[in-house]
Amino acid sequence: MSQLPGKRILLVIGGGVAAYKTLDLIRRLLERGAFVRAVMTAAAHHFVTPLSVASLSGEQVFADLFALTSEATMGHIELSRDADLVVVAPATADLLAKMAHGLADDLASTLLLATDKKILVAPAMNLRMWLAKPTQRNIAALQGDGVIFEGPQNGDMACGEYGPGRMSEPLEIVAAIEAALATDTVLPLPEGFARPSTAALKGRRVIVTSGPTHEPIDPVRYIGNRSSGKQGHAIAAAAREAGAEVTLVSGPVALADPWGVTTIHVETAREMQQAVEQALPADIFVGAAAVADWRVVEAAPEKIKKGAKNPPSLALVENPDILAAIGRRKRDRPALVAGFAAETDRLIEHAEAKRLSKGCDIIVANHVGAGANVFGGDRNEVTLISAAGRESWPNLTKTEVAARLVAAFAKKLSEARQ
Repeated sequence: MSQLPGKRILLVIGGGVAAYKTLDLIRRLLERGAFVRAVMTAAAHHFVTPLSVASLSGEQVFADLFALTSEATMGHIELSRDADLVVVAPATADLLAKMAHGLADDLASTLLLATDKKILVAPAMNLRMWLAKPTQRNIAALQGDGVIFEGPQNGDMACGEYGPGRMSEPLEIVAAIEAALATDTVLPLPEGFARPSTAALKGRRVIVTSGPTHEPIDPVRYIGNRSSGKQGHAIAAAAREAGAEVTLVSGPVALADPWGVTTIHVETAREMQQAVEQALPADIFVGAAAVADWRVVEAAPEKIKKGAKNPPSLALVENPDILAAIGRRKRDRPALVAGFAAETDRLIEHAEAKRLSKGCDIIVANHVGAGANVFGGDRNEVTLISAAGRESWPNLTKTEVAARLVAAFAKKLSEARQ
C-alpha cells in the first residue's frame, strides 16, 4: 500500500543536468496522491524553469532566501518544517558539502539546516567528484546524521564518462520516499481525538477565512487584531485531508499556505469579503478570521507625523460583516455556516447571541481573555454551539480542534441529507 496519499514532500532541486528528471519525479509523486512544494537553487534555474516546476506541482516555487513576500507570509523556518519529508534531487557535490558542514548561504541550504524532518538525497555528479575523498567524507558524515541516500547509480553521464554518479530514476526515488515514510513512528492519537476519514468531505467545497485583517491608517500604521491564523489554517488543512476542495482566504499571517489548498491572500476586510464572494458557491463556510470591526474612513496618503499639540483623531466606519452576509444569504448559501466567537467575558451568552444574529449553524466559542494564550498560541479550548445544544471540548492543540471540527461538519452534512 502506498505511503504517499496526503503526504507533503518538500523537493530541493539542485543545479545539475539531472534536474530535468525532477519534473517526472513531481508527476509520479502527484499521481500517488502526494503534495509537492519545490525549492530551487540558483544553479537549478539553468536546467529547469520555475514555471515548469510550478505548473506541474501546482504550488509556488521558492528560491530566494531574502524574498520579502515569502518571508513575510511564511519564512524559511516554517517552509523547512511544514513537510513530511525533505527530498534533495539532484543532490550535487556542492549541496552535500553544505549539508555536511552546516553552511546556510541560500534558501536551499538554510532550510536543510533548519528542518526537523527526515532528509532523503538523490546524488548526481561526475564520477570523479563522487569518488573524491572530500565527497566521501561528506557522505559518511551525512549518513551518520541520519540522511537517507538513494543512489547514485552506475551509468553513462552527460560528460561522456561511465560510472557511479548517475541520479536514480524517478520511480526509484519514489520507492525510496515511500520506504522512508513507512519507517516513521506513528504516535497514538490523544484521548478523544477523532480524525475524520480521508473521504468524509469528498466532493464538497469548503471556504475558510483565517488570520486578521489590517485596515490602513496611513502607509505605515493599521488597525488589526491579534489573530495568528493558526486555527483557520489548521481547519483548511483538515478539510483538505478529509477530501474537500478547499479555498482559504487569509489575512496577513506568518504561516505557510496549507498544502493542496487554494490560498487567496488579502489584507483588508473588504478584500476578504470580495474574495469570499468570488469563491462561492460552497458546501461549507468557516469564518475563522478575526476581521477588524472598523476601518478608518479615509486613510492618510502619507505617514502621519508626531509633533502636533493634540494627537490626530481617527474617524471610523464599520467594516462589512462577512459572517453575517454568508449566514443570511438567500441565494447559494452554503449548507453549513460556522463562525467563531472570541470573547473575554460571558462566553456562552455572547456566542449564542452571535449565532442567532449572524445566521450561523454553528458557533465555535473560545475565551481569549487574559491568560488564555489563544491568539498566537498552539492550543485552544472551545465550545460548539448549535440549535441542537452545546458541546465543550477539553484543551487541545489547534490541529486537534481542526480535525474534530471537520469531523463534526461532515457529520452534520451527512445527517442533513438523511
